Amino acid sequence: MEYLEFELPIKELEEQLQKCAIIGQESDVDVSETCSQIEKKLKDTQKELYKNLTPWQRVQLSRHPDRPYTLDYIKAICGTSFLELHGDRSFKDDKAMIGGLGKIGDQSFMFIGQQKGFNTKTRQYRNFGMANPEGYRKALRLMKSAEKFGIPVVTFLDTPGAYPGLEAEERGQGEAIARNILEMTRLKVPIITVVIGEGASGGALGIGVGDKVFMLENTWYSVISPESCSSILWRSWEYKEQAAESLKLTASDMKKLKLVDGIIKEPLGGAHRNREKTFETVSDTILKSFEELKKLSPADLVSERMDKYANMGVFKG
Repeated sequence: MEYLEFELPIKELEEQLQKCAIIGQESDVDVSETCSQIEKKLKDTQKELYKNLTPWQRVQLSRHPDRPYTLDYIKAICGTSFLELHGDRSFKDDKAMIGGLGKIGDQSFMFIGQQKGFNTKTRQYRNFGMANPEGYRKALRLMKSAEKFGIPVVTFLDTPGAYPGLEAEERGQGEAIARNILEMTRLKVPIITVVIGEGASGGALGIGVGDKVFMLENTWYSVISPESCSSILWRSWEYKEQAAESLKLTASDMKKLKLVDGIIKEPLGGAHRNREKTFETVSDTILKSFEELKKLSPADLVSERMDKYANMGVFKG
C-alpha cells in the first residue's frame, strides 16, 4: 500500500499495529490491550483525517496509484460478460479509450471510459489515459451502435485531459471532442456517467454528457488541472493548492453548483482501500439510475438532457 504525504500519520500507526501483532505472536507477552489502543487511535485518526480533506488532498487521492481504473470497474461489475470492441474504423485503435458490451445482471450496457496504466510500461501503452482523436471517434462509434440496438451507455471518466500533441491536433482533436458533445446531447438511449478519478477539461467532457452524472467522493471535475491553472495564473506550480481551492472542483462543490447529479460515497480512505465495496456501490448506482431513465421515451430523454445542460450556469444581463 502506498501512502500520500498527508497519510503518513496513518502509515505510522499501521506499522505500530503490525509490530505489536508480531510481538504478540513471537513471545508470551500479552499485547492485546496495546493493540486495541493502537487500533482505536488508528480509527480515530482516519476519521479525523479524511473528514477534513482539502480540495488538493482530494485531487491527490483521485490520482492514487492503487486506485481502481476503468477496466477494474468493468471487470468487477460485468465479470466474464464484457466484450471489448476496438478501433474507430478510420485511423486506428486508441488504447487510452476503451469500450465494449457488458452485462449487469440481465441488463446489457455499452461501457466506455479512459484507461490509465498501473506501471511504467502500461502507462506508456495507455498514453497515461490521454486519448487521441481516434479514441473519441471510437467512443462515438460505440455510442451510435448502442443507440441502434437500444442499449444504454455507461461512461467512466478518468483522464488528465485529451492528448495535446501536435499529431492529435493535426487529426482534429478539437473537432472530435466537439462532435462527441453534440452527438451525446441527442443520443436516444440513456447515458450514465461516473467520474472515477480525474475529470479534466474537454478530454473528460468528450464522453461526459449524461442524463445522470455522478462523482465518486474523492474525485475532481474541472476545465483545467490545479497545476496548469497555477502555472498560467502565477507562472509557477507552487500555487496548485490555492488553485484547487479556487476552481471548486471537488464532488461537493460540483453538486452544490448543480453540475452533477450525485456523489457516490467511497470507503474510508478512498476507493482503493476497499475496492469490492466501491465496485458494488457504483454498480448499484448505475442500475438505480437506469431504472429511472428507462421509463422515459427517447424523445423525452433527449429533451430532458438538453434542458439539463441548457440550464447550467448563470446569465447576468
